[in-house]
Amino acid sequence: MRDLNSSCWVALVQAEPVMFDKPASLKKTLDYIDDAAAHGAELIVFPELFIPGYPIGLNFGFSMGKRTEAGRADWKKYYDASVVAGGSEFEQLSAAARKTRAYLSVGFSERDAVNGTLYNSNVIFEPDGSWQVHRKLKPTGSERVVWGDADRGYFPVTQTPWGPVGGLICWESYMPLARVALYQKGITIYLSPNTNDNPEWQATIQHIAIEGKCYFINADMIVRRSSYPEWLSEREAVARQPETVCRGGSCIIDPYGHYVTEPVWDEETVIYADLDMSLPAACKMEHDAVGHYARPDVLELTVREG
Repeated sequence: MRDLNSSCWVALVQAEPVMFDKPASLKKTLDYIDDAAAHGAELIVFPELFIPGYPIGLNFGFSMGKRTEAGRADWKKYYDASVVAGGSEFEQLSAAARKTRAYLSVGFSERDAVNGTLYNSNVIFEPDGSWQVHRKLKPTGSERVVWGDADRGYFPVTQTPWGPVGGLICWESYMPLARVALYQKGITIYLSPNTNDNPEWQATIQHIAIEGKCYFINADMIVRRSSYPEWLSEREAVARQPETVCRGGSCIIDPYGHYVTEPVWDEETVIYADLDMSLPAACKMEHDAVGHYARPDVLELTVREG
């Protein structure tokens, strides 16, 4: 592991997306970036699908072997609100990274520039404005009726002054071999944009931090029933949701599995933390899952990069 900067000042944004509204979601993202940069943030992290929101509870008219025209109309609205990588929204986020000199991690619904498929994606912008996109390998459950399997961008990592930074989206972290693919790249900061507000998830993220001897940035969001647009055809699906659909629970875990910041519930906020970047190396004294505590002569992972 090469020498790292001694600390990283992180801003973890737990916020409510502006559902189905790309311009408003982008503006909210840029406003949070400006605010976090004013507090000196070097790495600014947003939740899963923050642009244009995670439509929890909707099924867009799909049932086994069936679909509805009303659901198709809602899906097309979401399609229109999704972001083409490299398009005007990326240009504005890239400019924000250059202006603030910060690394930015933003979850977004990606609309392929060529075909009609959507992808659940996350982008990391560097301070020079360059970027890398990770597409979710396998959408979870009924997410598969909205987003496709990744066909590229499987395990990108960004080289930073604090070591390689990468991540997996939501339940991708329950794919053990995907985690190992990141560990093999030496990540020191593991980004997890997600919508997991269940208590079991907290045990998962502590385990991953210990396993990978890395910082785990748990980036969740707030979603309220009132977040959904009034014009949606699936009003009954919205009505079935609790008033608070996603409670958040964003937090940061250190390589020992301890909370650097405790989970925050039921509020929009920015969580700040100063990460001691000596820990990812120091913690590997007794356990390095892809180094001295591995048996490559017995177990081998083959990764096909896309």
